[in-house]
Amino acid sequence: MAKRKRQFTEAKIERMIQEGRGQGSGKDYLPWLTIQDVPSEGRATRGVGWTTGRRHQLLSDIERDYFYLLDYCDDVTDIREQFPLLPLEETQMIAEKIGVEHPKDPKTGIPVVMTTDFLITYRDKTLARTVKPSAELENERTIAKFEIERIYWDSRHVDWGIITDSDLPDALIRNIEWVHKEFHNEDVPALGIFTIRNLQQMLSARLHNGEVVSRACLACDEQLGLDAGTSLALFRHFIARKIWSVDMTERIIPTLPAKDFSEKHSDIRLEAKGG
Repeated sequence: MAKRKRQFTEAKIERMIQEGRGQGSGKDYLPWLTIQDVPSEGRATRGVGWTTGRRHQLLSDIERDYFYLLDYCDDVTDIREQFPLLPLEETQMIAEKIGVEHPKDPKTGIPVVMTTDFLITYRDKTLARTVKPSAELENERTIAKFEIERIYWDSRHVDWGIITDSDLPDALIRNIEWVHKEFHNEDVPALGIFTIRNLQQMLSARLHNGEVVSRACLACDEQLGLDAGTSLALFRHFIARKIWSVDMTERIIPTLPAKDFSEKHSDIRLEAKGG
């Protein structure tokens, strides 16, 4: 059954502001929109974000894919999705000035708060990025709304830009997605440091010798008496934590050897995004 879009009224917008939507940072940030607010195929991220320590509200597959790239980048220190362009009166004034209609709720006719898909803290600067399929760039109405957005951020001296599907490296993103939920792996504290280090040494030796990933992981499970799949999950964990390195620009296929495998760090307690 298709999702029904929640209607926006002046009272609802005021209530969202009072709830703290679009406010805060890091773990405490509350997106202006959630997947319950829009008729999309959006989804919350599986597992918490590495950068923020919270679940993110992503309203499309392309938003999800761009989020994975941001979360993987060590120079990104905060990711705020569905960021509101407030106050509403400002975007209304911009729309009037450039002669375009401001977005409205199709049911109530009430002007709605516009959002930027991502507000990113990158090193010592802030970036605003809108993420859309390249086909939408041919739509005049979409371009008009982008112009409102661009002027809003330009007045704040914030670098704004558009990311399309053609900008997203699919193999890298799918690899990040594959390891993402294992960043916080519950087996690490449960198994203990001694077992984990034994597994690291055994699995690393096999991978260095060019053994197929799945076969090497299964052999380690059997040798250490672990549940099947434990070593493969920890292989993903070590990559997510950037303790181990593989070629992330080509799809990681467990039935093949790990390409360009190397150990960047030996300490599994290495500090990284999300602690």
